[in-house]
Amino acid sequence: MDEYKIKRIEEGLTKIEFPEFEKVSSEAPVFYNPHMELNRDLSILAIQVFQKEEDREINICDLFGGSGIRGIRYKNEISGVDNVAINDISELANEYEKHNIELNDLENIEVYQHDASMFLRMKRGEFDVIDIDPFGTPSPFLDSAGYCARRNSLLCVTATDTSALCGTYKEPCIRKYNAKPYKSEYCHENGIRILAGFVALTLAKYSKCIDIKMSHSTEHYMRLYIKIEKGSKKSDESLKNMGYISHCSNCLHRQTSYGLASAIEETCPVCGEKLIHAGPLWLGNIQNREFIQKMIDETEHKKINTEKEALKLLNSCLNEATAPATFFDVHSICKSLKISAPKLDLIFEEIQNNGFIAIKTHYNPLGIKTDANIEEIKRILIQLSKE
Repeated sequence: MDEYKIKRIEEGLTKIEFPEFEKVSSEAPVFYNPHMELNRDLSILAIQVFQKEEDREINICDLFGGSGIRGIRYKNEISGVDNVAINDISELANEYEKHNIELNDLENIEVYQHDASMFLRMKRGEFDVIDIDPFGTPSPFLDSAGYCARRNSLLCVTATDTSALCGTYKEPCIRKYNAKPYKSEYCHENGIRILAGFVALTLAKYSKCIDIKMSHSTEHYMRLYIKIEKGSKKSDESLKNMGYISHCSNCLHRQTSYGLASAIEETCPVCGEKLIHAGPLWLGNIQNREFIQKMIDETEHKKINTEKEALKLLNSCLNEATAPATFFDVHSICKSLKISAPKLDLIFEEIQNNGFIAIKTHYNPLGIKTDANIEEIKRILIQLSKE
């Protein structure tokens, strides 16, 4: 440890030290990403809500420890936590994790040096919370997470390979998530749904099913908070939420088709052009109003440095909970119509005046989640552009 220049930071109630590095990358001596502070803050809120709902002491696994910031904050800042296991295959990371545990004067935190998947398989059924926050895709570790996860546990999953999930690189998405992506205006939501669908299918092998409590796409990553339940009948029922989203690049119509092997329309019912399909992916709920509201309430009891940003995101996700899948980008539609975009507030108001829901989305500041179809939206936009 003496060979490095040491940097100290504070997040919430926790302080840690780690070797300074020029840029955030897997090449850093010990991994710490300052841009993921919001991720860690939201995780503390979500795990605290989960702990209170379960009303028992919980054991947590931080699968990719790095500097130890995540696991140490969980022990230091969440009430009702019994034991925390921090794992990292790097011996140097283990040294800093142990150093930072002592720095915060904490007990009941164990440090391990194992391959991530092997560690989960060694610890089957021991954790109430498994946090998978790798540098890149979580895909290789989800099978072991499915094997390890106990009934009524919480699985927290981060994916930073958004270029694959969003469809910029199609083949890696097919290879890692067994799903075909599509790079549309709502590709980040598609990415969340592909990731959720992959988790659902992976856990179903172990007769376990998912209940998504919250999800979000922020900057360079996607994040899911998933309650795990057990039972073959529940798992079979859960998989009915799997399906496909079909998109028309000509008129911007989109539609959903439930079922892994059900018939999918090949032509757009609006303009007759060929539809492009994304999936299989999760078509069920990806936000839970009650859980997210509890997370919002929990901010009053936690020291959250990113509180303003966290509350903005949480309130947006709360509003999206009742909205249908996908959203419309106003500028994309206006461009196809060759008209100037009306003011966003006027568009929302007019859609609602026509009897439809209209909800803003955290995925895109110009996005509208609505049950109105593309023809109705175009009619409203043309009408507003003439006024």
